[in-house]
Amino acid sequence: MASPFKNRRFILASIFLVFGLIIGLGIAVRSNVISDSPASREEAPPEAVRIEASAEEAADLQGAFIDVAERVGPAVVSIATEVTQKIPARRFGPPEGFFDDHFDDFFKDFFGEIPEREFKRQGLGSGVIIDESGYILTNDHVIGGADKITAILPDGRKFEAEIKGRDERSDLAVIKIDADNLPAAKLGDSDSVKTGQWAIAIGNPFGFVVNNPNPTVTVGVVSAMHRSLPLGSREGRNYIDLIQTDAAINPGNSGGPLCDLDGNIIGINVAIYSTTGGYQGIGFAIPVNTVKWAVDDLIEGRKVLYGWLGVTVQELSGDMAEYFDIEDGKGIIIIDTIKGSPADKSGLRPRDIIRSFNGMRVKGLQDLLKYVGRANVGEKSEVGVIRDGKELKVNVTIGERPSDEAVASGGPEEETPDSTESEKWRGLSVIEITDETAEKYGIDKQEGVLAFEVEAASPAYEAGLRKGLVIKEIDKRPIRNMSDYADAVRKAGGNVLARTDKGYFIVKE
Repeated sequence: MASPFKNRRFILASIFLVFGLIIGLGIAVRSNVISDSPASREEAPPEAVRIEASAEEAADLQGAFIDVAERVGPAVVSIATEVTQKIPARRFGPPEGFFDDHFDDFFKDFFGEIPEREFKRQGLGSGVIIDESGYILTNDHVIGGADKITAILPDGRKFEAEIKGRDERSDLAVIKIDADNLPAAKLGDSDSVKTGQWAIAIGNPFGFVVNNPNPTVTVGVVSAMHRSLPLGSREGRNYIDLIQTDAAINPGNSGGPLCDLDGNIIGINVAIYSTTGGYQGIGFAIPVNTVKWAVDDLIEGRKVLYGWLGVTVQELSGDMAEYFDIEDGKGIIIIDTIKGSPADKSGLRPRDIIRSFNGMRVKGLQDLLKYVGRANVGEKSEVGVIRDGKELKVNVTIGERPSDEAVASGGPEEETPDSTESEKWRGLSVIEITDETAEKYGIDKQEGVLAFEVEAASPAYEAGLRKGLVIKEIDKRPIRNMSDYADAVRKAGGNVLARTDKGYFIVKE
């Protein structure tokens, strides 16, 4: 059994040891011994610093939104329109045309002409002041056909506006109010806009409902660039190269500005995509550089002229790029040139692959439409093409785009041919184009042969050839008639390029 003395000595030693460890730890901390150890040199996550930085960034971003609203908001106006429609009033007795014309004439002689009733239809949109003397930019569809236009400023003042210029194709218009020293917004540069950057939409949606002239501010990002809407989405409009945004755009926002964080206008809100008629996160704006190209003509009331080449074209497919040995796969291939058009006069040909226009790279159809449309009518432009594997520069005097364009006819509806049907070549059979077949199948009388039948799962079908297409060329051999076609397909070998009235197709062996 241990003595009490030994036990006390053990306890004292333990106490001194504990105190020694505590004192040594304190000295180490004061001497930065721990902080210099390898483990301590690993940086601890600075949560407090990160939280503080996020708060600062949020404050800066919030301040930018507020600044844009305060600077641009006063330049955004509500536009109220009024359209007067005349509708014949109902009369007593049988409807017009119920009896013969003599009875209707007798009825009119007895009762007089049927009076017309007037109905006033109201509309609402937005606009943005771009000059302190009262010029307001908006959409053509906001003011088109209006008998009366009223611009309502955010301070509550109302002005009757007059139309200075409008352009249906771009869906842009400029109206003018009689006022001075107005706040004006600044036009920015849409070519510098990037997908993912902040976007601020300002306008007056549902203005009659909220009964307040102050504009609404919504915030989102630029969702995508260079978007297009179908040509039939609004008759007469050409919605190409649009900015897509998820900033809320609702009915009444049309014509208002889409801004960047510096308060510069980068687009004019024009449309939404919706299955319900309301906001679903997909809105579109006309790029401000399109606006800057047309705005002087609109202010002066001049017609906006669009350049015209006079070609039918299509984008290169992967198969076509391989066939023509185009490494990057970019370019536009000419299907045909319109007789007497600038392209025809300059010497551009079918199968030419357009790669540049006035030194600007043509990557796709939107590029070509934009560059040609903005080219000066009557002036020469340089078109860079690849022809038979060689790069060429062709000078074209740009023409004015015709107001009316021919609409492509539909394909044949009948199932039986009116002329001798060819033997099938890679699943395709054709018939001759005569006066009778042209009339019957709703196509112009022209050189070529008509695709009458395309077997399912055949090389021709897989290439995209379909009934009703007019075959113009096989493997660079022009097709004027059935004899040309028979000779061309007999000599064709390997993968073959076929040109039709609707484009090019690679028919594989």
